[in-house]
Amino acid sequence: MLSRRHIRVKVMQVLYAFNGTESDDFSKDQKFLLYSIDNMYNLYLMMMSLLIEINKKSKVQLENIQKKHLATPEEKNPNKKFINNQVLQLIANNEALQSAFEANKINNWQLDNEYVDIIYKAIVASELYKDYMQTKTSTFKEDKEFLIDIYKEIIAPNDKLYDYIEDKNLTWLDDLPTVNTSIVKLLRKLKETSNAYLLTPKLYKDVEDKQFAIDLFKKTLLNQSKLGEEIAGKTNNWDTERIASLDLVLLKMAISELTNFPSIPTKVTINEYLEIAKEYSTPKSSIFINGILDKLLKEYQEQGKLNKVGRGLM
Repeated sequence: MLSRRHIRVKVMQVLYAFNGTESDDFSKDQKFLLYSIDNMYNLYLMMMSLLIEINKKSKVQLENIQKKHLATPEEKNPNKKFINNQVLQLIANNEALQSAFEANKINNWQLDNEYVDIIYKAIVASELYKDYMQTKTSTFKEDKEFLIDIYKEIIAPNDKLYDYIEDKNLTWLDDLPTVNTSIVKLLRKLKETSNAYLLTPKLYKDVEDKQFAIDLFKKTLLNQSKLGEEIAGKTNNWDTERIASLDLVLLKMAISELTNFPSIPTKVTINEYLEIAKEYSTPKSSIFINGILDKLLKEYQEQGKLNKVGRGLM
């Protein structure tokens, strides 16, 4: 579920918040880094459980309408297309997902049901819902496309839900775009015959990714002074205090990655940090960071400091 860029962003956040030197004990910070990454999975589960609760809400609403004393023929025999949405049914009946909810104690929407109500009403009021409910039958493909559309257009951008997530966990705000993207990708892959475990993806692609997070964090933190000197040597005309704090963190991470991770191509490293800078730092940060890294890279290549393994990694 996580890409290396997501991991770099999580490391960046913890390093940015770290207020110490390389000689200080950072075991708590490393522990928080891994907790923060692991906790992204709970956000994923919470958003998946929201889909199930919305579907349950629609059933309850329809049952209440049918019980009305003076229900119209249409109310007595309502369109159940949304209730019977095949993709929602597949998600609701997925045992692996249910086990993950229990194991991770995901019960947000039982405790805070008003947010389910807000999202449900927004869906029912939308043109997407009205168009979808024009007919009473559908295919798996139509149900899937509808669910992807309402997730992208109504659920993911909902301000109330955004505030709720911020209140529950501050780090989740930065994680939400990643989780939303993962859910949409997963829904697109979903088929009637999909493996039951497709809905419970691994957080890390492999053990190397988790170790990459730890190593990048430690190697950057333990060499702060040295990395700072490398940057100062290429910014003679700059007062260090004028350099954005986040840019310094990104530069230190990038230099650490260039010099300590032999299997990662230099172009990959530089591109990753430029993209992160564009998203998280100032408008001119990526240009500044690119200039410093370009100078350092040429210097390292001339001095034979880059110990890259494999073809084309320089």
